Amino acid sequence: MKIAHLILAHSQPAQLERLIDSLQHENAYFFIHIDRKVKSSHFSFLASRNRVFLISNRERVRWGAYSMVQATLNGFLAIAGSGIAIDVVNLLSGSDYPLKSAEEIHDFFAKNPDKNFMEYRFIPEEWKEAETRFTEYHLTNYHFRGKTMLQRWMNKFFPARKMPDLLVPVGKSQWLSITMEAVQFILNYLDEHPEVVRFFKLTWAPDEIIFQTILYNSTFRSKLINNNLRYIDWSAGNASPKTLDYEDVDKLLASRALFARKFDMARHPEIFDMLDKRIHSHS
Repeated sequence: MKIAHLILAHSQPAQLERLIDSLQHENAYFFIHIDRKVKSSHFSFLASRNRVFLISNRERVRWGAYSMVQATLNGFLAIAGSGIAIDVVNLLSGSDYPLKSAEEIHDFFAKNPDKNFMEYRFIPEEWKEAETRFTEYHLTNYHFRGKTMLQRWMNKFFPARKMPDLLVPVGKSQWLSITMEAVQFILNYLDEHPEVVRFFKLTWAPDEIIFQTILYNSTFRSKLINNNLRYIDWSAGNASPKTLDYEDVDKLLASRALFARKFDMARHPEIFDMLDKRIHSHS
């Protein structure tokens, strides 16, 4: 079972290296997308690591914009073109960390070879607040003077937008673990449906909707598991999840999730040692 960990990172090279170390396995490969807003030279030392690939086609990622989708697609393309017979693509951020040993993670996917793990809710029935993300026009992905005013006028005078290709919209968390077969389907679908790409470029936070929607509206629907295998604490109700610390260790280790987010080694370095000690003592 060969796993490609596709990691989207923009800071803290040492924390990224620790994440890679924690997932080391003879059948683990690492494809790293470094945000174009930061100097790639800070991360270049990782290129000498075994089975680590720095993605050359880098995006300048902005929150809520299609650039996040494009960064992920650049990773998918790099994996597809690597010549490695990858079975599973596991999308992570540089602030994630595993809750199980690498051996346990590989065993889990070996026992679930055809399943695609992603979180999705039906829009608007189960995720009402997300509906305006795609019914209204959003120019988040574009950068020009007067775009805020133009966006306001577009939404005032233009009709509500509708999903192209009769797609039923679903989505939630962008983080997922899917088969290489599903990744190739997504790449082929978007290549054959440029109108879907254009639509999502005008959508707010499309990274939380586009991949789930494409797979849900395909023959892959029967292979979707509505669980992204991540522990994420949204209990504070903020725009970003809680940064986990030592007080969360017991809850993290009691979780059946394979991964958790988010962590900050600069603020809470002790949690990494605590997790490693407990994980490897039980593996």
